[in-house]
Amino acid sequence: MTIEITQDETTTQEERAAALAERIVVQFGAGVELLTVELGRRLGLYETLAQAGPVTADELATLASIAPRYALEWLDQQGAAGFVDVVHSGTDGRRTFCLPAGHAAVLLAPESPAYLLGTAPLLLAVARTLPTVADAYATARGVEYADFGDELRYGIAELNRPGFTTGMRDWVETLPDIAARLDRGGVILDVGCGEGWSTIGLAQAFPAATVVGIDLDEQSVEVARHHVSRAGLADRVSVVCANASDATALRAAAGDEVTLVAAFQALHDMGRPDRALAAFREVLADGGAVLIGDEHGEDVKASPADDVERLKLAMSVLHCLPATWAESEEVLNGTVLRSGTLAGWVSDAGFTGCEVLDVEHPFWRFHRVS
Repeated sequence: MTIEITQDETTTQEERAAALAERIVVQFGAGVELLTVELGRRLGLYETLAQAGPVTADELATLASIAPRYALEWLDQQGAAGFVDVVHSGTDGRRTFCLPAGHAAVLLAPESPAYLLGTAPLLLAVARTLPTVADAYATARGVEYADFGDELRYGIAELNRPGFTTGMRDWVETLPDIAARLDRGGVILDVGCGEGWSTIGLAQAFPAATVVGIDLDEQSVEVARHHVSRAGLADRVSVVCANASDATALRAAAGDEVTLVAAFQALHDMGRPDRALAAFREVLADGGAVLIGDEHGEDVKASPADDVERLKLAMSVLHCLPATWAESEEVLNGTVLRSGTLAGWVSDAGFTGCEVLDVEHPFWRFHRVS
C-alpha cells in the first residue's frame, strides 16, 4: 500500500527536522563549554582568578603554572562564553579578565545555593564511561559504580553539598517529633552517604546526636571519613562500608535504636530497595522514622517531558540503571522514583505510612516513612 504525504505534512516534518538539528547543535555547544569548565576546575584556574583579581593571559599563566598560549585560548573562550568578564582591552590587543563575584558563587562556593561546579565532572564521567555502558546494553549486564570513576563520585557529591550543609535542619524539621528527639540526642543512620556531606550536614544540624553514614562504595567511604575528620566531627560521626539492605550490618554500625534513617538520592539506585526499607524498619527505635529525599517524577510519563525530567531520564540511561543492574537484577528502577513505585516498596517492607513532606527542592520529593 502506498501512503501519500501531503505538502503540509512534508513541511511539518521538515520543520521538526530543522528544529531538532538546531537543538542538537545548541546542546553540543553547551556540552563542550561545560567541559571547558571542567578544565578550569582541574587546573585551579577559577580559584586563581578569584584570588588574583583582574589578570592578563600572561599573568594567569604565571600564577596557575600553565602555558601562556593555553591561558590566552582558555580566557578568550571563557570571555566569549560569558563565564569570565573582559574588564579591559588595550590598543595592543592585550585583554584583562576577571571572575565576577556572582559567577564565583556558582563555581567556587560550596555553601552557596547557586554552586554547580559538580555538573562539569559529572558530564565527563558519563561521557568517559559510555563505551562500557554501550557494551553493558549489548550484553545485558550492569556497570559497577566504581567504573564511573572519581569524576562521577565527586560531581554528585558537589552538586548535593549545598543542600546538605545548609538545608538539612529545615528538611528534618518537617518531622517535628523526630527533630525534637534528635535535639536531645539519639542516633541518625545516613544510608547511601556518598562522600559524606549529608552525614556532616546531619551532625551539624543536630549537635547532640550520633550520626552513622554507610555506603557500598569503598572509595566514597574513604573520602567521607576524610571529610568528617576535617570537619572536626570524628568524635560522634562514623562512616561504614556496608550494604543498606543488610540489617545485620546496619545493626552493627548503628545499633537497633535508630531515631532517624535518612536516605538522600539513594533509594532509587539500590538493587533491592524493598529489602533496604525492611532493614531500616528493623533498626528503628519505637517512634522512629525514615526520611527519604529522592528524584521524583510524575506517575504518568510525558513525551516530550520538561527539562528536569529529561535530565533525569538521560542520567538514568547513562548511569543509574547500569549501576543498579550491577548491584542486582531484581529491581531495576532507574533514576526517577515515582510515587506509586515508592508506595509499593514501603508496603512490601512492612511500613504503614508514607507521607509527602512540604520541602521545596528542584529535583527531589521528600517523604516520611513510618
